[in-house]
Amino acid sequence: MPSRPHRLIATAALLAASALALAGCAGSPEPAPAAEGETVTVKIGTLRGQPHFYQPFLYADHAVDGVEFEVVTLDTTPALSDALTSGSIDFAISGVTPSIASIAQDRDLKVVASAADGGSGFIGNGESSLEELTGQKIGIIQGSAQEVALRLLIEDAGLQPEDFELTAIPVPEMATAFAAGDIAAFMGVEIGVSIAKGNGGEEVVDPYSTPIGKVNIGLITTGAYIEEHPDVVQKVVDTHAATTEYMADNIDEWLPGMVEEFGGDQSVFESALENFWLRSDLSDEYVGQLEALAEAMASIGLIDEAPTADDIVDTSFAS
Repeated sequence: MPSRPHRLIATAALLAASALALAGCAGSPEPAPAAEGETVTVKIGTLRGQPHFYQPFLYADHAVDGVEFEVVTLDTTPALSDALTSGSIDFAISGVTPSIASIAQDRDLKVVASAADGGSGFIGNGESSLEELTGQKIGIIQGSAQEVALRLLIEDAGLQPEDFELTAIPVPEMATAFAAGDIAAFMGVEIGVSIAKGNGGEEVVDPYSTPIGKVNIGLITTGAYIEEHPDVVQKVVDTHAATTEYMADNIDEWLPGMVEEFGGDQSVFESALENFWLRSDLSDEYVGQLEALAEAMASIGLIDEAPTADDIVDTSFAS
């Protein structure tokens, strides 16, 4: 089902302090039934309490005939990559940056649909250029798409990373560190971005003005699973697309339930609505941004060599 990029809520990373444990991470995946007409149970991994990772919790309401879902929550997107590689889960809603890092390490992962764009912010105290922050401490999420974007912005400004004190700070602590004055600015994710703005922070530079654009989250599986169960992959992608379209058009219906289940301030989520875009397609532009992200990751040393678009994406299933 085709889907359009839609504005959705930004990253609720501050709510991810706890997650359900994944049992049997070293185990092998349950094979999908081969007999026609049987229902396949798919294990789908995601992060807890974050709206742009929330699609799997609603898959059951939009599932294509012949597939049902078991949702598994983990603490981090690298952990989701590990679980996919080990076979503990079959699919994941996960960050494309850690997925590309895994692919660069010859792990058998593939992006089969987009999931969400945006959720980033470069927040300071009234500065309008990177030059004004030289010598200052800037908070980063190490190894993230946001770090890649910041380094590209630094390069575009004719500066060097060494011109700043780039400081890795855990996502849940970023807004607090900024409010306390421990950092002069940060390139981070929602909902920390909206919290900082609510406390007087202002955007320094557009975080989406680099070649990687707004690319952030995708639906990931393994090449082996695609080869063994292409019909199941199609059903999962179709379910994902239907769920994504519903979520984008009916935020008022599902957001209160998510807040009730996981906690948090709904008004903070709502204030971040303009900084996130839910999607499921694999447009040429999106694939190009993934390839640009991989090339940028290699150029700044996050990976040794950039995988190609064909290494990263399988466009056979998404519209």
